[in-house]
Parts: sequence; C-alpha cells; structure tokens
Amino acid sequence: MKNPRLLTKSRFKLALDCPTKLFYTRKSEYENQSDTDSFLEGLAQGGFQVEELARMEQPDGVAITGDDYNYQIVANRTQELLKQENVCIFEPAFLIDGLFIRVDILVKKGNQIQLIEVKAKSISSSSHNSFIKSTGSFGGWDSNLYDIAFQKYVMQLCYPEWEISASLKLVDKDATTSVDGLHTCFKIVSNSDLRTGIEKKDGLTKEDLGDTILCSINVNEEIDLILTQNPADETRSFPELVNYFREHYQTDSKIFTEIGSHCKACEFKEDNPTAEEKSGFHECWTSQLQLTVSDINQPKVYDVWYNPARRALEEGKFFMHELSENDLNIRPEAGKLSRSERQWLQIEKTINKDQSPHFDLENLQEELASWEFPLNFIDFETTAVAIPFMAGMHPYEQLAFQFSHHIVFEDGRLEHYNEYLNTEIGVFPNFDFIRALKDSLSVNEGSIFRYHNHENTIVNVIYDQLRSSDEPDKQELLGFIETISHNTGRNAKSWGGERDMIDLQKTVVNYYYDPVTNGSNSIKAILPAVLHSSAYLQEKYQQQVASLNLTSKNFDNSHVFLKMENGMPISPYKALPPIFEGWDYEQLEEVASNLSEIKDGGAALFAYAKLQFPEVKPEERAAINNGLLRYCELDTLAMVMIYEYFREVCK
Repeated sequence: MKNPRLLTKSRFKLALDCPTKLFYTRKSEYENQSDTDSFLEGLAQGGFQVEELARMEQPDGVAITGDDYNYQIVANRTQELLKQENVCIFEPAFLIDGLFIRVDILVKKGNQIQLIEVKAKSISSSSHNSFIKSTGSFGGWDSNLYDIAFQKYVMQLCYPEWEISASLKLVDKDATTSVDGLHTCFKIVSNSDLRTGIEKKDGLTKEDLGDTILCSINVNEEIDLILTQNPADETRSFPELVNYFREHYQTDSKIFTEIGSHCKACEFKEDNPTAEEKSGFHECWTSQLQLTVSDINQPKVYDVWYNPARRALEEGKFFMHELSENDLNIRPEAGKLSRSERQWLQIEKTINKDQSPHFDLENLQEELASWEFPLNFIDFETTAVAIPFMAGMHPYEQLAFQFSHHIVFEDGRLEHYNEYLNTEIGVFPNFDFIRALKDSLSVNEGSIFRYHNHENTIVNVIYDQLRSSDEPDKQELLGFIETISHNTGRNAKSWGGERDMIDLQKTVVNYYYDPVTNGSNSIKAILPAVLHSSAYLQEKYQQQVASLNLTSKNFDNSHVFLKMENGMPISPYKALPPIFEGWDYEQLEEVASNLSEIKDGGAALFAYAKLQFPEVKPEERAAINNGLLRYCELDTLAMVMIYEYFREVCK
C-alpha cells in the first residue's frame, strides 16, 4: 500500500529552508542534487558512529528496525513498546494527522519523557550556556532546534499527558577518549538492519567504550521559545506554520517563495531541464521573472566573489549584467587588487564576455622577485573525526598523516624531493610528521609555499600538542614550527617565522583573475584556469615524465600529467585511478567540502578513515596508500604549475 503524503521532520526542515521545496521533494522528475553517498558521509564525519555510540549509553534500549518506509507499521510497534511504564526506544515513530517523525532516542519513565536528538556536531560543554542569542537567532543551531521542536510538537499531539524534556546529545570538544580504536567499534556496512548502517563490534559493552566523549545539552528553553514565539516566522505561530506546510504538502500545491540569494544552494536545479529531468529552480525563476531558461542561466548577482551586492538582490537585481559600479563600494588598495576591484573585474569581464585573464603584472613581478630560491611547495593531508582513532585525543582533533614536498630550483629544475605517509592503525602520527617535515625543509633556506590556511593551521595544532607532550625533542620541534609559520588566535604565544610559509592563494587573489574560475580561488578552480591559458604549461606537461626536467616518486617515466580533449586541457587528477571504486578524486573532495565539521582533508580523509579498520586486506591497503601518494604529489605539482604560469607571464 502506498504511503499517504505525510509531513516528516526532514520535509519540515526542507520547508523551513525554502517552502517551495516541499513541492519538488520526493519526485523522480526533480532530482535532489545534494544527495550524496551515505557511506562516504558517515565515514568522513562519523555521524552514524556517534548515534550508535549514544545508543550504547542506554544498554537497555530497544531499536525499531526494518520497514522504514511503512509509516504505520513502525508507529504501531512504537505504541506497543510505549505501553510499558519504563522503556528506552531507539528510532520510535509517531504518526498523527498527516505528521510523521522518528526520534533518535526516547527514554520513558511513566509520563516523564526524554527526547534525545543525536548530532555529530561538536560543542564545548564547559563553556556552553544557551543557544539563544540577543539577535533572536540560535547561533547557527536554528535547523537542529526547529527539528527538535517539530518532534516535540508531534509527540505532544500523540500523548498530551506527557511531560517532555528535550536535549541534544553532542560530541564534547572538552573530552578525550580513554581507549584506542574506539572508532573501529562502529563499522559502516551496507547490509545493517539499522538505519545508521552500523555494525557494532561483537560483544561490545558500555564499559569497553571508556570515558564518554559525548555530552547532553538541555534545550528546553530554546524549544519552548520556538513553540511559543516561533522567531523564524513573524506571521505565524508554530502550529500555524506546521499546518501551513502540511496542507500544501498533502494537496501537492506549491508555496510561493520570492527568489533571492537563498536560491544559490537550491538542490532542485538542473541547468538543462527536460520533461523527464525538471528543474525546480528554473520553474521558480521563470514564473516570477517571465524569462526563458537560457536567460535564467546567465551569471547571477550572488555568483560574484564574496557576494558584495546583497542590497542589489533586495532591489530586484538578480543578474550580473544588471549591476553597476554604484552597487559596489570600490576601494583601491596599494600594491595589489583590492577585494572590491577584483569583484568589479569579475562583473565587467562577465558582462563583456571577456575570457582573458587579468594580471596586476608590476606587483606580481615584485612579489615573485621577493621569493628566495630554491622554492619549496608543500601540501598536507589531515583528518579530524568525531570519534578519535587513538586514546588521549579530543573529538575532531587534527591528525596530520601525509605531506608532499616539491622543490623548484632557480634554473627551472623541478624535484619531488620528499613525501611522508603514515596510515598505521592506532599510531598517532603528528610528531613523526613534524620531524619528517623539519628534516625535509631543512635541506635549504628557500621560500616555503602553501595553498591557503590549512598548513599553517595544522602546524599550530601540532604546536599545542607538543607543548603538553614529553617528547625529548619538543623544544627543537617547537622552534622549527615557529620558523615556518605564524601563530593563530588560539595560541597565547605570538610569533612570525623568518620562513613563514607564503600563501600561494594570496598571490592569486592579490594579482590575478581569470574568468574561467567563476570567481573561485580554490586550487581546484585555479589549476584548470592556468592550464587553459598557458601554452607553455600545455606544451610542457603533455610530454612524458622522462622528457621533463623533473623527478617523480610515484609516476613512472611514461606518465603524462596533462591530456587534451577537443583542444581543452583535462584535469591531471582525472587521469588517476579512484581511491574508492566508483568515486573519483573530485567527487570525494566535493562530499568532504559539504560536511559541517570537515574543513580540509578531501579525498585523503576517506582513505585514512578506512585504513584504520584492521580487516582491510593488505593488497587493498597497499593500493590505497599508493593512491594517496600519487594524489598528494599531484597536489604540490599543481602549486608548481601555478607558479610556473606566473613566472612565464612575468617574463
């Protein structure tokens, strides 16, 4: 029997983001572009493991499994269990008047009910007071709190006599795990009976988990505020909002939402819609602006780097060609392109369909002339997961397990000088990592380059870890970190090293703009742009490694880094075999970038997490390690290519 159209908590949250999305959800002709592989998301962020870890704190809990999409069956099972005076239920289901929810954990003691929502997000339990801010918002927790409010509202409709207390079960940044291999107790599998897809280690008990790394945050005050005042909607009470969404979803009628900057992240967007593959995004825009699909595919105001024209959107300007200099407060800065100048460059070139790159040549030449040969290009691979791999670590504490180091000499010779990789199970790599980096960068006194902030952030993390360690060479390693970095806000001590790593991304932002990047300055956007523009790079890297003036540790002499297709360069990463079957490097990077607690790490993050499970076969382990080495070498080679492009332009 087909399920009726029910307003579930996931649909409620979707409608809070944009009410029109209710019409598009769960329809095959409107594909949700944000859907990602749940295995990879869980592997990266540890959300499913955290939920199972939270369940272990309730050893008498009963899970409602199977028939996930037969709402009535799971609701009936819940009702039977709730006849008990005292019971703990995982994934209980509540169905009433077209509303349906499932709760992470429910603890019932008579009419006293604990509603527990589990999230892999982290918080400092010692410093937290309230999510309620003076602005009326919840400090970025709005979606989570409205989710809980909806759950409580539905539960109260089902059981008016209940006294419901709500809490968030979160990862505690102040805690440390007291056992090794805690992460491996919760393995993600494809055939689990549980919605989380987790297979727990045989015989696992609460005592095996050691000290808890989770904390309970009472949110009764926040939920009461939402239910009584509904700060997200000044026109409707919370019950009225729920009824509004429910009625429109049940009748399959579209709610009108004015277009604006929120449209940028629309999941229901297909650039070339057809009758079979529709685009909710384009339907909204065509109905409101009376434009064609091709008109709507023009660059938008919100596509401008750092989105400087929010007021223009409020004034009904939606496309870049509608902007003028009056919409930007353009302020020049000496010695470089200012942010506003760069923004106007993007707008001008877009309007004029000018695809030529722009350089602040004089200042770029001056910047390059200040660099000391030989030039050292480094890239780190790191991971930070909710459930730490080793005892003594905080949740989401950074592990640095890999780096690559290229050296460019003044005569143009390029050497892949060194690399480091440690994916051993249960081994804390950070101190050996920094020792290896010290040895590698001490071979010369030349300038050191990173791309963006990640590498500086990581050495600051290791600095903190070293300070509380008893490593015999602690002072020597601390001194090394101080020479190649600058302190971040979290460190009480202030320093700025004489070889402080130069941020190549800042060089890009300050002196160069290419329309091909569409305003992005990530290395994934800049590399294709320079390869597209540079005849020098195209000629050089279409040759085999044996013919180039370089050395490589992971590519044989017959390898070609750059291939062309219909006159266009193909990303060097696409020539590499995937780390995981069916997922290439760029797909993994995209999944990682969408995870709230994960800021850097990319494809390597997934690989390291998988290699911490002992059942990975030796041949698979070797293949993944080899893949990591190739990827990381290519990361620093990409930086070199950008430098080589700038060097040629400056000649």
